[in-house]
Amino acid sequence: MINSKLPNVGTTIFTIMSKMAEEYNAINLSQGFPDFEVSAELIELINKHMKAGKNQYAPMPGIMPLREIIAEKTYNLYSLKYNPETEITVTAGGTQAIYTAITSIVREDDEVIVFEPSYDCYLPAIELNGGRPIFIQLKQPDYSIDWNEVQKAISSRTKMIIINSPHNPTGSIMTAFDLEKLSKITAGSNIVILSDEVYEHILFDGYEHQSVARFPKLAERSFIVSSFGKTFHATGWKMGYCVAPAVLMAEFRKVHQFLVFSVNTAIQYALAEFLQNENNYKGLEKFYQEKRDYFAKLLKGSRFGLKPASGTYFQLLDYSKISEEKEIAFAEYLTKKVGVASIPVSVFYHKTFDNKVLRFCFAKSNETLEKAAEKLIKL
Repeated sequence: MINSKLPNVGTTIFTIMSKMAEEYNAINLSQGFPDFEVSAELIELINKHMKAGKNQYAPMPGIMPLREIIAEKTYNLYSLKYNPETEITVTAGGTQAIYTAITSIVREDDEVIVFEPSYDCYLPAIELNGGRPIFIQLKQPDYSIDWNEVQKAISSRTKMIIINSPHNPTGSIMTAFDLEKLSKITAGSNIVILSDEVYEHILFDGYEHQSVARFPKLAERSFIVSSFGKTFHATGWKMGYCVAPAVLMAEFRKVHQFLVFSVNTAIQYALAEFLQNENNYKGLEKFYQEKRDYFAKLLKGSRFGLKPASGTYFQLLDYSKISEEKEIAFAEYLTKKVGVASIPVSVFYHKTFDNKVLRFCFAKSNETLEKAAEKLIKL
């Protein structure tokens, strides 16, 4: 018999709900992927570079033109300069970057502070590396961080703190106050920050993304993870990147080179060209805010409780006025009987924490949102 390294891990909820949606012909608002087209210009650029022979291994950290434009983009947005030679690595999506960062730093019995609900790839990576997760629950109803609780949770064994803003699954965001508190709390320590910022371009209502890169003292100890898949509606390409100071990036690359070595060459060249036009990513917040607001408008008058998301392309809906069922059971009911698939937020906690809230992805065509809302408002 095999002694599993992840005995409590099964098939991810995203796979389960997407399969259930397909089986019951339900509208899939569970897994976070758009159902509209990728930019035709970007696809043409990829085709151009494939035809030009850019089909062999890229350099391990990514092609230099892409790393250079990432450095320029980061500086223009957050006023911090990263060296494309030593501080930027192109990855096979955000999840790979997160796993690589954790693996490069966390050792046996190191403690890693994780805020719950948390995206599901953090915990397995910590456990596979022998680390010990220290859980802190975000405070409802706005899913904010109690920094006094964080301070109390820090010990001599704390190696890393993982943050995520805009936050999946809740759609909440961290403020400048939050980042300043984190900077103050970790000052003078050896604690490394892993900042998951894959939704950095999807914030609403005039909010600006508070990247760790805006806070130099914090950036000195931080990995920052970003995603081209989320930004350019191409989650299936699995393209992202990580920026970090050279001393951290050197450790990151030691793992990266043996995990994937390098990632899709033609797409890297295409992205290097596509990113030269800032309008290709700077209008994303307006595009998705219209989606968020339209979905909320369609649900107006329903029995769901809705607090508009501040970022990401996920909306939480409170069904406490509709059913007393637990979240997983109600999500299954919605999929099988109503015809709309969602994700129960309770699965993003390490222990059962049922609050009668489901996550719905609104990165869909208006037609898809209309069909889903038509079914949901009947409840």
